[in-house]
Amino acid sequence: MMATVNPWKPTEPRGKTLCIHVVTWNVASEAPPLDLSDLLQLNKEDLSVDMYVIGLQEMNCGIMSLLSDTAFEDPWSSFFMDVLSPLSFVKVSSVRMQGLLLLFFAKHQHLPFVQILSTKSTPTGLFGYWGNKGGVNMCLKLYGYYVSIVNCHLPPHMANNDQRLEHFDRILEMQNFEGQNIPNVLDHDLILWFGDMNFRIEDFGLHFVRESIKNRCYRDLWEKDQLSIAKRHDPLLREFQEGPLLFPPTYKFDKNSNNYDTSEKKRKPAWTDRILWRLKRQPQANPHTPRLPAPHFCLSLRSYVSHMMYCISDHKPVTGTFDLELKPLVTVPLITLIPEGLWTMENDMLISYSLTPDFISSPWDWIGLYKVGLRHINDYVSYVWVKDNQVSFNEGLNQVYFNVSDIPETEDQFLLCYYSNNLHSVVGISKPFKIQPVSSLVEDPLGEAQPHI
Repeated sequence: MMATVNPWKPTEPRGKTLCIHVVTWNVASEAPPLDLSDLLQLNKEDLSVDMYVIGLQEMNCGIMSLLSDTAFEDPWSSFFMDVLSPLSFVKVSSVRMQGLLLLFFAKHQHLPFVQILSTKSTPTGLFGYWGNKGGVNMCLKLYGYYVSIVNCHLPPHMANNDQRLEHFDRILEMQNFEGQNIPNVLDHDLILWFGDMNFRIEDFGLHFVRESIKNRCYRDLWEKDQLSIAKRHDPLLREFQEGPLLFPPTYKFDKNSNNYDTSEKKRKPAWTDRILWRLKRQPQANPHTPRLPAPHFCLSLRSYVSHMMYCISDHKPVTGTFDLELKPLVTVPLITLIPEGLWTMENDMLISYSLTPDFISSPWDWIGLYKVGLRHINDYVSYVWVKDNQVSFNEGLNQVYFNVSDIPETEDQFLLCYYSNNLHSVVGISKPFKIQPVSSLVEDPLGEAQPHI
């Protein structure tokens, strides 16, 4: 006998695994190379990435460069969008502080479940007034979980280790968001922290370090890595995990080569470029009260590697590929979009959408029409303000119209996205559809236009 299912009983959300690929690279003011397939793992057929988190340091930050980047996308952002948008990735958000850039891309089906809560810059150069060093942060909600992402550039040179640790603490302290109803950063479910941290290898001389690298004997070097030493003594830093350093130190190389520094200074190689993560500490169980089960949320490292093939900089890029397993706390988009019937070039087009009961709309909410393969949320073909173009509403179901004059005549596939002004995020996305051009409609004997098949 089959078990009956109660349709009104909420079902337990299924577990979801998201593949997140993190990139950190000090690009030494250089322009993007021609091919970044290896960096983005596009050459791995068995790897299906859901999200890209990309942090760059030492981007070209001259005055003219910064002025042009405020009006146009910087060359690196444009390059990543050009590469990733045909693969259904959308640039969700970015934050820049002088030479530091942080980018977040997600496949378009995840957009309604990614809410950017805040972005922030924390300068630590010149006593906290100059942004050549410091950190940039994104705070977001991912399927209902709080995630904080930090890209940093800490002070250089062997002797400045205490200053590096001080700046690490200062950036962490500045990630709290007063008055925004966002929990303390240490209460976030996940912190991803990466960048050019500039930690060096102590005690050993240049010859010993180079010979160890040549022979792939990294164990002694790990023991004297300043970050590894600091984690042994600092309880908070110890909570940040890192994958094994099974690749050669990523700094300092002669540009356009795989040779370590041959200049007169002959700087010692070091693992300056790192990717760390921290999962939220679970409260200790009280022996007198039963402990509630924690939500299913765990992160596992799939790979942690450097990419020796890229030689434009004196640093090699480092990537970490993670599997984030979670049970979504949010399973239904706040807005469900439904294009009404056959979209044609002859009439104004209706869009129906429904709202969840807890969604608070704004007069400044809008619905954008996008070609499939959009680069970012401002890449719309056309848009309407939901209040200005509202036709009807009842019991959570609303209708708005698009004017036919705003619709392009093309064979491309399209998407609709609902953008919430209050949440600064996409909260609903339609399935792809086509708009039928007038030329493909033929008259039937009764004089009515019919789709041509």
